[in-house]
Amino acid sequence: MADEMVVVEEKGADDFYLRYYVGHKGKFGHEFLEFEFRPNGKLRYANNSQYKNDTMIRKETFVSPEVLGEVKRIVEDSEITKEDDNLWPMEDRVGRQELEIVLGDEHISFTTSKIGSLIDVDESKDPEGLKCFYYLVQDLKCFVFSLIGMHFKIKPVPT
Repeated sequence: MADEMVVVEEKGADDFYLRYYVGHKGKFGHEFLEFEFRPNGKLRYANNSQYKNDTMIRKETFVSPEVLGEVKRIVEDSEITKEDDNLWPMEDRVGRQELEIVLGDEHISFTTSKIGSLIDVDESKDPEGLKCFYYLVQDLKCFVFSLIGMHFKIKPVPT
């Protein structure tokens, strides 16, 4: 997924697409976490950690329009579309984060370095904008981990 590019054609008022990537290239190779929500409801997730020869985890599933609507609501409520990444830390040897969002007719993309903690955010040139990004990413990751965990549970809860 990290090397693929998605082309969004004929954006309309209801279109929604989101992709998040965080990763670095280090002594264990290219390690990353990436997920995306496509307009048709497809959720794609990939986690590549080479630590102790771990293998890449790839999951794909479809989510309901209600779930996609909730992701869209989280993004809209964050007001991330009002932010600008020009003053955010550039990617470095520690790694990079990317967030791409298509929300109606708006197509935005953010790139910054990996953020270790809120101290990194507070010490940046744009702490308010980066804090918006930081909290949105935390919310999205929690949401995606919950969806993946529930959908791919080995022993589902009996109904």
